[in-house]
Amino acid sequence: MRTSSSVDKPLLKFFLLVFVLSVPFWLLDIIIQFPKEISINLPVSSLQAFNPLIAALILTYRRNKSPGIEELLKRAFDYKRIKKKRWYIPITFLMPAMMFLAYWIMILAGLPLPEPYIPLMLVLTFFPVFFVSAVGEEVGWLGYAIDPMQDRWGALKASTVLGSVWALWHLWPYIQTGNGPAWVMWQSLGSIPLRILIVWLYNNTGESIFAGILFHAMINVSEFSFPNYGSHYDPFISCIIFALVAAIVVFLWGPRTLARYRFA
Repeated sequence: MRTSSSVDKPLLKFFLLVFVLSVPFWLLDIIIQFPKEISINLPVSSLQAFNPLIAALILTYRRNKSPGIEELLKRAFDYKRIKKKRWYIPITFLMPAMMFLAYWIMILAGLPLPEPYIPLMLVLTFFPVFFVSAVGEEVGWLGYAIDPMQDRWGALKASTVLGSVWALWHLWPYIQTGNGPAWVMWQSLGSIPLRILIVWLYNNTGESIFAGILFHAMINVSEFSFPNYGSHYDPFISCIIFALVAAIVVFLWGPRTLARYRFA
């Protein structure tokens, strides 16, 4: 059972602080443009990834001082909470599998695709970068916000609300990638089922933030490894796949907790 201090966390202050801290990065996007020669299409505002962590640390310090911050930071590596190691399979491989399915569907649809170029060194380079940025996000989203949200609304509604906030927060960086309105819309909508999957993994691994961080890192690694460097990534097809997988998860594990497998 969670403590009353967890339930009483000022969530509105947290979300507002995350957005306020992100404004300088959005402004930097207007001033600084990466050279076109850079293959990976990441705007300067991608550096906002650490703002959920910063906001959580600020608010946690105001309530619980240094011991609260120490406890929150330790949870970034709470892998010991994952008692059933089989959960590492969806944590690690579910996102690459969904991206492979999206690629296969695009081939069947006859869409123009380049020969896939996914060198091992590329993945090994991507992973630590995206893991660190996932720490910056999930210590805030999972470590600070999701528990009181679930206590108030249940897992599915909390995931949907948090996923919507997550999508809105990413809206400016998505626009800055230079993609059209349809791309931005489907990429944003895809954030909601992905957040449901993150919370599903979190709730089934003893509320392990590390599980959420690892899956979040695999989301980014998989999308930017999609041929080539994410250049032909189609958020419409991916969003449909994410939504279908999330719907299966909700059906099998239940909307209230996302952790009560109906055929157990």
